[in-house]
Amino acid sequence: MDTPTRTRAVALDRAATDELVAWIQDQLQTSRPAFDTARIIAERLGARKRGGLCEVIFWAPELVERRVAEGDVFVEVLEPEEELSLTRARQTHAFRRTRVPVARLENYCIAAISGMRAGTRERIGSFYSLAWRDAEERWTRVLDPLAASLPFGAFAPAEFFDVAGMLASRTDTDYWAALPEGDPVKLGPATNILQIHAPTATASMTLAGLTRHFETLGDRVRHGVPLAPADRIFVGYEAVQLLPVEPTTVYEAGPAFWSEEAEAEGEADEGRLVVDLRRPDTTNWGYDIVISGMAAVNPALLETGRPDELVDLACALHNFPGRPKKLIIDVVFGHSDNQGLDVLSHHYFAGPNMYGQNVNYRNPMVRAILLEMQRRKVDYGADAVRVDGAQDFKWWDSDAQVLRHDDEFLQEMADVVQEVAGRRYRPWFIFEDGRPWPEEDWELSSTYRAVIENQRDDDVFQWGPLTFAHNTPFLYTFWLTKFWRIEEILRHGGNWISGCANHDTLRRGTQINPKLNINTRLGDTRMEILDKAYDHPAAQMLTYAAFPGVPMDFLNAMARASWGFIRNQDDRYGVKIVAEEAVSLGWQVDSYTYSMPSSFPRLKELGFSDRDGLDRFFRILAALVEVTDYDLDVMAKLLNEVDPPLEGPSPFSAQVLKTIARAWMDDMHDYCNVSKYLDSLGDAHTDYMLRLREFRIARPWLRASFGPNDVFDYHKPTRGSVAFRSLRTGPDGEQVFVIAHLEGKPLLDIDPTTLPVAGLEGGGWDVALRSPPIGADFTGGSIDLHDGMAVLYTRKPR
Repeated sequence: MDTPTRTRAVALDRAATDELVAWIQDQLQTSRPAFDTARIIAERLGARKRGGLCEVIFWAPELVERRVAEGDVFVEVLEPEEELSLTRARQTHAFRRTRVPVARLENYCIAAISGMRAGTRERIGSFYSLAWRDAEERWTRVLDPLAASLPFGAFAPAEFFDVAGMLASRTDTDYWAALPEGDPVKLGPATNILQIHAPTATASMTLAGLTRHFETLGDRVRHGVPLAPADRIFVGYEAVQLLPVEPTTVYEAGPAFWSEEAEAEGEADEGRLVVDLRRPDTTNWGYDIVISGMAAVNPALLETGRPDELVDLACALHNFPGRPKKLIIDVVFGHSDNQGLDVLSHHYFAGPNMYGQNVNYRNPMVRAILLEMQRRKVDYGADAVRVDGAQDFKWWDSDAQVLRHDDEFLQEMADVVQEVAGRRYRPWFIFEDGRPWPEEDWELSSTYRAVIENQRDDDVFQWGPLTFAHNTPFLYTFWLTKFWRIEEILRHGGNWISGCANHDTLRRGTQINPKLNINTRLGDTRMEILDKAYDHPAAQMLTYAAFPGVPMDFLNAMARASWGFIRNQDDRYGVKIVAEEAVSLGWQVDSYTYSMPSSFPRLKELGFSDRDGLDRFFRILAALVEVTDYDLDVMAKLLNEVDPPLEGPSPFSAQVLKTIARAWMDDMHDYCNVSKYLDSLGDAHTDYMLRLREFRIARPWLRASFGPNDVFDYHKPTRGSVAFRSLRTGPDGEQVFVIAHLEGKPLLDIDPTTLPVAGLEGGGWDVALRSPPIGADFTGGSIDLHDGMAVLYTRKPR
């Protein structure tokens, strides 16, 4: 990557700086509410390229609190002296450091700087941060929470990047030009969604690799190449939702990705800095964020280290032949990991919670910065936004002495106007909100409609009750015990995301005790049972041909790939987390898969040569977490006393237990990669699923809630089987009838079209789709329905 030689000195442009100061002064001296002013200023926070200058504005109220004098505050600019590669695992580089003085205005530090390089796809830009010194000549950095590029993570200096140039080079301008008229345009819902965790979606584990995958699929579709089972699980969707792509936590115990080894001081504001650089390589499911850096892209997901990769993915989706795909990004503002305290001032936080820290939504500037982070990220080219954990957006009402949900902020998120390729628009919004979760009765009392009922737009969506966490479709009686929720879906599910398989429900499924009342008719092994439960042909028939709302599938579930809680950064609680997660070994790993050379190489190297030995170790480890109150030293001592001895590294110690925990997380991350499962996908099943998705796309009216003439019930008397029947009528008079066997004993020798369902009589039904193993020769009449089997009929208007 090109790193050109510096041709001019980095210096403060006093006149341009004075203009910036005057502009902020004008904003602060208005009669607007503080939040309105904060939103205007927030749009110019961070580092922005304007002509040949870099305009830098930091909001740093902590400096005022510490009484740091203006003369002790600088923008620290770091430029690599030699070519810097973002694709090397580790390197040592010297940076030329220039400390540029700033102007201070209340809580703002302002500078317009000449001589800084703006990063592009081809070259690396200057690195920067705010730096201040105290009376003892000690220096402290303030990092930019609104950085556009963070090649070494949120805990390192940011890269000055030419964002406007990156966005101007996008290749999907025709897609945006084709939007309906209006300023701004309001984008509506997709017909269905494929949820993807980019690091486990392809063998490359990067956004660039995912982009290449969609481009390759697009070429096959464009040239009419028959699709293989591995291709089908990616197509037939109108939208792709990425799990969060923001920078996440870093290794608690190191190593750091940016580690300063030494510096040789020159003059007071000049110097040379030597830095040990490591390519970010954390593995994370995406939700362990630190708030800072949310406008940037997680460098661990970037093959080239360039944020352009997210724009490239948006363009590949929008340019997909035949049916462009929308891009949905996942925004996580409901909490911050505790590591956020190490990179942001206390002004951003409102106290601890079960995830780490609450966010201080009531501070006008924090509130404005969050919305600005969202605006900048969606401007990469996203069509829609999914908001994680919206029930966690709360503030303390000191008058009433209660916590209140910040529904005003959720509305403000939905009101943000984006601009891509010259078109202004408001995205489609999806909220995950299970309030009153985490109260004990949340599964009973949550309506999953709190945001829908409070927002102004009529196309706001929430995750529905079968999409939220804690769904276990592999346990006997699941479907009948959830029937009351299904009835709610039918009545008012038009604005719900539907489907049982997503990153959260699949993870929760692997945490269930395998000794519970498992539906053994789903498969011969636990692995088969889990796979089929979350990729259930009959349940998918209901989701796509009966239920209202927008169906969503999780790629790992559609590939029948493993999945779980993936995070390798923990040091203090890593062993405890792994002890809780290791129950998934009983669901997702058998002796054969463990024995494969590509499976769990790190754990095998530590001495866990077979699955049973690892399982024995984890079962004892989980028990010791409880009985020792998670005392690692005591746990290690007791593990060493087990007779017969446990497999694994001997003797155990606290550090060895941490090493095992890290190996589990890294091995599981690799084990969950979808590419490892593609060769095992069935032709008949993937073809059925694709045609089911296409059936839904061809009938957008199915999104609406049930009308007065629509019918849904279950086969009565049950006699040990659960079979749902659905009859829906479209606006053109077409009728769609589904019978789906969800669990239990088979229904023998029944003719579905003769069942006592109101509106079914009269004949004229055609079999439109049948789930495997029902053959193509079945065109109607009597049939035996077993667990997982479903038939879809259509009838033209009479």
